[in-house]
Amino acid sequence: MKYIILSMRPDQWIKNLLVLAPLIFSKNIHFIANDIKVLAAVILFILISGCVYMSNDIFDLENDKNHPVKSKRPLSSGKIKKSRLIHAIIVLSVITFISAYKINFAFGNIILGYFLLNFLYSTYLKRIVILDVMVVALGFYLRILAGGVVIDVYPSVWLSLCTILLSLFLVFSKRRHELVVLENRSNMHREVLSYYSPYFIDQMISIVTALTIITYIMYTISDKAIEYFGNRNLIYTNIFVFYGIFRYLYLVYKEKKGGDPVKIILSDKFLLINILLWAISVYIIIY
Repeated sequence: MKYIILSMRPDQWIKNLLVLAPLIFSKNIHFIANDIKVLAAVILFILISGCVYMSNDIFDLENDKNHPVKSKRPLSSGKIKKSRLIHAIIVLSVITFISAYKINFAFGNIILGYFLLNFLYSTYLKRIVILDVMVVALGFYLRILAGGVVIDVYPSVWLSLCTILLSLFLVFSKRRHELVVLENRSNMHREVLSYYSPYFIDQMISIVTALTIITYIMYTISDKAIEYFGNRNLIYTNIFVFYGIFRYLYLVYKEKKGGDPVKIILSDKFLLINILLWAISVYIIIY
């Protein structure tokens, strides 16, 4: 059981907190019924993403053995058999699908779509340059969308764009880290890396960085946001977004990090404090 849980990547579960975003920005956080639904959605996304991680370990087994970090995972290190992971995937995915459809049909479809999308990614899409990054970013957006449909609130265009662009920024940064760290062995770990170069990825990072900042600024000054929240104060949260992105770029280019966004955020006190200050500011402004 221990190695099954470890294969589900507990350190990555924090990503599923994105499901909470629509609840917070819809000003419905004080409604207990909605809180319970969204909490259930977070748990189900943890389960289905865990199934995806276990599936990835199976598909990427040989490549992971060539990676300095991934070679230590339960499956690639031989601590658990492939058959046990397959059994766990079947049981957990069935439980998750049934539970998701009981919440509502739209949420069930998103959970199913997320699983199928990642299955296609693991079997084929991860080998297609650029599309491999876009698929991962879409997975983050589905979390936002899922958090909205369970409470009948659909994310705004601005929130959706910010999520997708920020996800692209993080994934391109991860690809760059893999190229730099693995060097000539990068394509042995991830086949699609042979189609990338640090220069090309740097261009992509520059584009999505600019678009992310511009999109968030436009969101904070949009008439719809001002009218909905009843004030213009959201614009003051831009400073936290600027610092967060600039700090992350510093860690990627100067400190040679970027391989795992979650670990970077949790290990860098400046980033962590900045995110907490942003979250507190948003809560105060909205509520």
